[in-house]
Amino acid sequence: MSGVNEIRSMFLDYFRKNGHEIVPSSPLVPRNDPTLMFTNAGMVQFKNVFTGLEQRPYSTAATAQKCVRAGGKHNDLDNVGYTARHHTFFEMLGNFSFGDYFKERAIELAWNLITKEYGLDAKRLLVTVYHTDDEAFGLWKKIAGLSDDRIIRIPTSDNFWAMGDTGPCGPCSEIFYDHGEQIWGGPPGSAEEDGDRFIEIWNLVFMQYEQVTKEERIDLPRPSIDTGMGLERVAAVLQGQHDNYDIDLFRALIAASEEATGVKAEGDRRASHRVIADHLRSSAFLIADGVLPSNEGRGYVLRRIMRRAMRHAQLLGAQEPLMWKLLPALVGQMGRAYPELARAEALISETLKLEETRFRKTLERGLNLLSEASADLSEGDQFNGETAFKLYDTYGFPLDLTQDALRAKGITVDTDAFSAAMERQKAEARANWAGSGEAATETIWFELKEKHGTTEFLGYDTEAAEGVIQAIVRDGAVVESAAKGETVQVILNQTPFYGESGGQMGDTGVIATDTGKLTVTDTQKRGEGLFVHYCVVAEGSVKTGEAGREIIELLIAEPFALGDERRLA
Repeated sequence: MSGVNEIRSMFLDYFRKNGHEIVPSSPLVPRNDPTLMFTNAGMVQFKNVFTGLEQRPYSTAATAQKCVRAGGKHNDLDNVGYTARHHTFFEMLGNFSFGDYFKERAIELAWNLITKEYGLDAKRLLVTVYHTDDEAFGLWKKIAGLSDDRIIRIPTSDNFWAMGDTGPCGPCSEIFYDHGEQIWGGPPGSAEEDGDRFIEIWNLVFMQYEQVTKEERIDLPRPSIDTGMGLERVAAVLQGQHDNYDIDLFRALIAASEEATGVKAEGDRRASHRVIADHLRSSAFLIADGVLPSNEGRGYVLRRIMRRAMRHAQLLGAQEPLMWKLLPALVGQMGRAYPELARAEALISETLKLEETRFRKTLERGLNLLSEASADLSEGDQFNGETAFKLYDTYGFPLDLTQDALRAKGITVDTDAFSAAMERQKAEARANWAGSGEAATETIWFELKEKHGTTEFLGYDTEAAEGVIQAIVRDGAVVESAAKGETVQVILNQTPFYGESGGQMGDTGVIATDTGKLTVTDTQKRGEGLFVHYCVVAEGSVKTGEAGREIIELLIAEPFALGDERRLA
């Protein structure tokens, strides 16, 4: 069967022929959903279209969306390399209808693509529907000719999708492929559903309701469609493989890793090659989308991914930095579909090489100390959390690498003691900061950075984004809200506003919320990584969001010449 690139192209060409706009993948850093660390699904870039906040010149679309799940609630990092289908980076194929077609057309398009274009054996396919969705049940019988026993009603939230506690929602219909009775597992809804015989390849979401409150749900005036099919999963099926890492794309990357290390991907070494191949993809694409390794936020997740791969390169015996040497193989496989990868190749290569060169010194020192500190421990024991923190704080050896290194011996880490040591260090740092003369006036920014982390800056790529208000400061004190006419400083989790530095003035503009509007008169950098927006409440009132639920839309006008005032939208 065709390779990954052909499968992707066939998908997009099929939907283009069926009247869909082919929309490029959005960046891995979401511009319109500050509650997400990374783009993790195809619908993320269309969120505001589904909710009606944004209008586009098309009513149907299809994408091949690059996704990362390695931070926040969607975190597959620790499983990668040890399972058949976990990845930190993956591609999600999807087709979307914004009030155009609905269930019947969505099912027809999906079934024809899978059985006619891709040529899958219909006898190996079964589907699930939400248990009360009689309409979808009937449509599958009508369009696909499936018998009742191959349309499984699922009563749980697995087959009912919601954007959040409120907002668009609706039942799902998932398509499963049967890999055969030689593999253990049962169909969805059975006691053996966690087995690997029946694998979900495509999820169709029928967005037909709006959840107004927890108790009230109403029909949407224009029902919509959101689908997602993992490219790696469907490629495995089409190529006659049960394991995603056996598809042509990963075989090429693993072959490059084998050649560079001189170690075959067999036995205990197989997992290391898989980790390197997967993490190379996520690292390269994150760097291409503007994320660089750091000790905060998205940059810290990237650094964890990179260092986990570099640790496995060391396990394979690599004596010199390895990751950058494998980059040409990745660009050769994916650069045509994602030209940003080729454009950023030099930056990615240099970043990988520099990070691994630095990390090798940390790794060697940390592993020696870890070996000494754990010499008397055996399987089932727990490694001292204070020692784990010392490795982190003094020698720069991350907790997850300590855990990864000890996992092979069956030893865990006392993470409670590690966290307690971390909190003690932060308390001491705050005390030292508060007593440092003039710096004491900046204590509030230090404390806010400790609480919320640094601000993600999006301004190199966009002049409009959404953020969550993390803190409001008035007259030197943190407050929960501010009313019209008040002068405040505001911190968000991410922002396109540039903070004054290097002779460039701080940005001005508007922050608009559902309840009010802030005029931003200046933006300054404070507390080693905070972007502080100096504002006047122009309309209504604004308040601090709780747990990232209060989403703020930052509206900045058209591009401007340096020094000019921006025209506000």
